[in-house]
Amino acid sequence: MRVIFMGTPDFSVPVLEALVAAGHEIAAVYCQPPRPAGRGKKDRPTPVQARAEALGLEVRHPVSLKGAEAQAEFAALDADVAVVVAYGLILPQAVLDAPARGCLNIHASLLPRWRGAAPIQRAVMAGDAETGVCIMQMEAGLDTGPVLLREATPIGAEETTGEVHDRLSALGARLIVEALGRLDALAPEPQPEAGVTYATKIDKAEARVDWTRPAEEVSRLVRGLAPFPGAWTTVGDQRVKLLGARVVPGEGAPGEVLDEAFAVACGRGAVQVTKAQRAGKGAQDARTFLLGMALPRGTRLGEA
Repeated sequence: MRVIFMGTPDFSVPVLEALVAAGHEIAAVYCQPPRPAGRGKKDRPTPVQARAEALGLEVRHPVSLKGAEAQAEFAALDADVAVVVAYGLILPQAVLDAPARGCLNIHASLLPRWRGAAPIQRAVMAGDAETGVCIMQMEAGLDTGPVLLREATPIGAEETTGEVHDRLSALGARLIVEALGRLDALAPEPQPEAGVTYATKIDKAEARVDWTRPAEEVSRLVRGLAPFPGAWTTVGDQRVKLLGARVVPGEGAPGEVLDEAFAVACGRGAVQVTKAQRAGKGAQDARTFLLGMALPRGTRLGEA
């Protein structure tokens, strides 16, 4: 098929690679424009742009698709279908209607649960037992279109968003190739009205750990925000990111360090921090982290 690919972050890259490997003709790749990044704040291409250029594909990064000129350029590609995965722009109706077979979205949740911007993080933070990928026919509403294919995968008790992210990216790549191969035979399934939830964008205010919460909630917060933006607490006047956690037995005052293995008391129960990061340092496993920042028993986190 002649495909327009629309995606931006790392999550989208395996999908592009899978489409190319399956022999589809990529008419053009659409992604977000380069943004300033790094110490020098120089414009850095997105992961999709970098990979597409390495594959010798045409890359376009309009700041908007609302204008008539951008829409005409999109339609002129004469594509069979557009594949959209974490692109970052709302597609106007003229764009949705341009490909002969419409636009297919790869969404990282089991729709209608977790429509919206942060489905993987919200699923982990909510303690969902499973998540998955849906291949959805796009329409004007936010993730409201009928589903062509879906596949579920469990969320492990200690898994982080980063780990689930990578698994779902590979799953989405496999499912979209299957969907394109069976497109004529797939029956679109309308999403039910019951069970709709919205995965709102992560707010920075959510990232601070509240040690008075139950251990299960603290663990889900830490894992759900890892690796980005990272849940955090304070040790004295220093901010520390927590990037991995598990629920363990233990009792104490909320935020109290209980042992040398980085167990911390919560409002109910305790969590063991398995990975952490000091400002200006890389992420470290708990044992290595504690070699550089001693936290004796009784130390209280989050008090600054």
